[in-house]
Formats: sequence, C-alpha cells, structure tokens
Amino acid sequence: MQVFVIAGEASGDLHGSNLIRALKSRLPHAKFVGIGGPKMEAAGLELLFPSSDLAVVGVVEIIGHIRPILKAFGRTTAWLRKERPDLLILIDYPEFNLLVAGRAKKLGIPIFYYISPQVWAWRQGRVKKIRRLVDRMAVILPFEEAFFRSRGMEVSFVGHPLLGVVKAEISKTEFCKEAGLNPERPIVGLVPGSRKSEISRLFPVMAGAAEKIFQDRQDVQFVVPLAPSLDPGILESFNCPITISFATDPHRQLHTDKSINHQITKSPNHPIIQVVKGQTYDAIAASDLILAASGTVTLEAAILEIPMVVTYKVSPVTCFLGKFLIKVPFASLVNLIAGRQVVTEIIQRDVTPERLSQEALSLLRDDAGRENMIKNLKEVKNALGGSGAAERAADLAMELISGTCVA
Repeated sequence: MQVFVIAGEASGDLHGSNLIRALKSRLPHAKFVGIGGPKMEAAGLELLFPSSDLAVVGVVEIIGHIRPILKAFGRTTAWLRKERPDLLILIDYPEFNLLVAGRAKKLGIPIFYYISPQVWAWRQGRVKKIRRLVDRMAVILPFEEAFFRSRGMEVSFVGHPLLGVVKAEISKTEFCKEAGLNPERPIVGLVPGSRKSEISRLFPVMAGAAEKIFQDRQDVQFVVPLAPSLDPGILESFNCPITISFATDPHRQLHTDKSINHQITKSPNHPIIQVVKGQTYDAIAASDLILAASGTVTLEAAILEIPMVVTYKVSPVTCFLGKFLIKVPFASLVNLIAGRQVVTEIIQRDVTPERLSQEALSLLRDDAGRENMIKNLKEVKNALGGSGAAERAADLAMELISGTCVA
C-alpha cells in the first residue's frame, strides 16, 4: 500500500509528520512518499521533493519561485501516473495541491484534504473546485466545518493539531540560561515567520522596533526563535542597528555551523538580539510578549497564553489584489476565531519600527491590559477543541482507504 502526502510549508510539515505517524500505527506496512520537510521525513516519508523550495506567500512571490514549483509538480504528477497510490493526502498549500488534485482525480486516486485551504478568507469560489475534487476533508478551525457543510461538502472538524504539540520543553529559567538571557528582566520575542520572503520584509522592521524599545527601556531583552529549516546566517544580511548573538548549546544541538557562534557587534548602545534555533516554543513561552508575523505562530502563542502584536506585510501587488479578494475582517487567526479584536494587527504601510515599538511598550507598561489579553487568549485556546487531531484525521483517511467513505 502506498500513500502520497504533500505539505508545502513548515507548519504543514509538523502536522503532516503527526498524521503520518498516526497512519503508520494503523498501516505499519504502508509506504509513504511525497513532498514535505525534515519532520515528515523523520516520521517515515520518502521525500520526492523538499517543501522548503515551495514555501512562499503571495501572488508575486509565487511567480518568483515558479521554476521549483513547476519542477515539483512535474515530479509529483509523473509519480502519481506511474504508481497510482491508494490515497493522496493534501495538507493546506492550495494553489499547488489543487492542481495536483485535478490530475489525481482523473487517475481515480482517492483524495483526502487535511487542513483545508482558507477559502473562507479569500476566493470563496474555489469551494466548487474543492467539492468536485476532494473526497473527504478534515478541518482544524472551529468555524470551518459549518462553512464547508453549508456548501455541500463532506467535512469534519477534528480539532487543531497544535494543541497536542505546542508546549515548552524546559522552564523559563533553563531556557534563559541557555540563551544568555536574564529571567528577571522583560523579554520580547521577535518572530518574523518561517519563510525567507517574510523574514526579509519583517525582521528589519522588528529589529528597528527592538532598538526603539531599548532606547525607552534598556532592561528589555530580545530573542528570535529561528525556524529549524532556516540558516541563522540569514539575519546577518540585514543592515540593522543591533547586535545579533547566536546562542548555542552542543547538548541541545541548536545548530552545527560553528562559524556563526559569535556576535555581530554594532554598538554597546544598541540592543542584543539572541537567536536560537529549534526552540520556538521555549522562546515564546519565556517571552512577556512577542511581535509575530500573522500565521500559525499566532495560534502557538495563544496556546502558550503569551500576549502578542501581530504584523502582516506582502508585496504591494499582492496587497492590491487582496483588497478585492479577501472576505474576512482580520488578518490573524486569533482574532478570526475570537470573532473580535483580541490582539493588535499592524498591516502593510503601518508596519514600521515606530508603530511596532509603540504597541509593544504599551503592553509592557499595562499589566491589566496584558492580563485581559491572556484571558481572551485562553478563550481562543479552548475553542480549538481537544488534542488528538492527527488521530481523528487518520481515522477519516482510513475510511477512504477502506472504501467505506462515499464522496
């Protein structure tokens, strides 16, 4: 038995790895092949193509990465034609996955979509295409089930998979010791995203905000939890008025490139930003608040009950097109799930060091405001359902494999 799995981004790699493990417990002799990252590969996926080459956001950005995307599509469709797997599992990443689904449908391959495209946010007309191509869908946000069911789709809410994985592995004191931070002083986490395009747009602004925060309060410390798939040296390419320190611990194997175990010194009057790799949840949990790119990390912070300021910035062309296509009132998942503004969102032209630092300092000074935000984040966390999403999704996938589910 063969199962083909596609995840195009870091969050999909995490959720895909847990789904593969859940399916392996049910299908111990099955072969899993597909597109994913290191977590899915560690779970037993035979990589046909690395997802790191596909992780882009925005219309203009996709055009700039069209060659690797076309290459991955060619390899995938050729494999599907030759092998005819028993099941195709698609994880988010709609632009690519729906193209693959069209080819798979013609080949008679059952299609299971885990973590649906966010068509409720923009381009809702794609629901018709999804309904035609997908045999069964598992959704992870509480409002998605009613949205798709009202449009004639077979869909089940399985809970959010982050609930089973988002937790700090070590205490704040232990993390601070490893990262060179003082647990008695305020910590602001800078989380510019997992894609290179996001980091190039957001990290320089966040670093500028850190400088302004530091000018106002020199007791504040800063940490960047870098995605495991990214080279820590990427932060060196930006001309920021800061000092970047790469925290290392050979026992935790944060990274293996010894050449970056140093500090880039700008000036003693600028803040030091500690960079850690592979400790995202530890870093967020240790922070008093984070400046975060809009995306999965906002839910991770909500689960950890950490206050945040959310920021979102894409190319001007993508932003212009989005004005005509986006149908939701908020950019962050936290606010969408709450149905109201729980966290501040700073978008496009407003994404400046001045605005980010202003919001961060306001939260640092306002204990009552921070406590109220934490209370609201707990409500969002409770709305995400219980843990075990991958197990429930695996049960739905098994129905397709066994032929008991009729699309």
